[in-house]
Amino acid sequence: MLVPLAVYRTRECRLRELRAALRLDEQSRESRLSLVAALAAVCGLVALAAAQPVLATTREVRERTDAQVFLVVDPSRSMLASEGQGAPTRFDRAREIAQELANQLPEVPVGVASMTDGLLPHLFPTTDRQVLEATLGKTLDIESPGPSTFYSSRATTYDALEAAPTLNYFPPAAKKRVVVVLTDGETRPLEGDLASAFRREPKIETVFVRIWGADERIYLTGVAEFGYRSDPRSGATLARVASAVGGRVVSERDEDGLRRAVLDLLGTGPTRERRHEGHRLALMPWITLAAFLPLGFVLVRRNF
Repeated sequence: MLVPLAVYRTRECRLRELRAALRLDEQSRESRLSLVAALAAVCGLVALAAAQPVLATTREVRERTDAQVFLVVDPSRSMLASEGQGAPTRFDRAREIAQELANQLPEVPVGVASMTDGLLPHLFPTTDRQVLEATLGKTLDIESPGPSTFYSSRATTYDALEAAPTLNYFPPAAKKRVVVVLTDGETRPLEGDLASAFRREPKIETVFVRIWGADERIYLTGVAEFGYRSDPRSGATLARVASAVGGRVVSERDEDGLRRAVLDLLGTGPTRERRHEGHRLALMPWITLAAFLPLGFVLVRRNF
């Protein structure tokens, strides 16, 4: 800020000498002050824009203190299957169902995880639905991360769910714990004792959402892949896994049944106020534009 003011001061001294030599009247005090104020405004606004200020809003929501939900999405390659080229894939439908379910549980903290041959949390339970939507839409992807070992046919295994009751996926305060698994059921057979893991207390309730169609194929190049066919046995496989962990299976078309199943498991409980960050507005572009107003005044004064 001092540099342009110093330049202005030097220029004014030279102009004062010229006016004295030519016996011209001095500029008015108001005229000089307006130019100084415009120069100072340009420098101040540019400096403020360089700081990149952000206007952030906050919002408060009610949050359950005794209950949490994890949405576990199957990102295996079979989830790319769809009814035809351009139709929503199983993976797309899984994310849409997950988002809709979370929106129907506004007071319940909801997290996101993916499952192949391991269970990977992407977002621990929160009531911030903006963060959850971004996680579902931008973080999850097919085979990302991929399985730790390459398999020629199937990579997903429900043995990965053992991590939910044995590791710290839920805090001690969450007495009501629900895992919603969104999958097509086309997995490898169980190898571990998943039933014993899910008998631990506090008990984790499970709901499996089968996202599957008999005529669905994988379309990546406009033509169905030759090596993939929907597995009609996947429904029975999923039913056996659900029975082993004391869960239930819901069709992807039964959205109301899914909502009721989860609500029945969660019941009611105490809540508290939770503050979340709302929208963020970057002010730098607007402040930079505002700096052109006093700059234009300075240029007009100089040229005219």
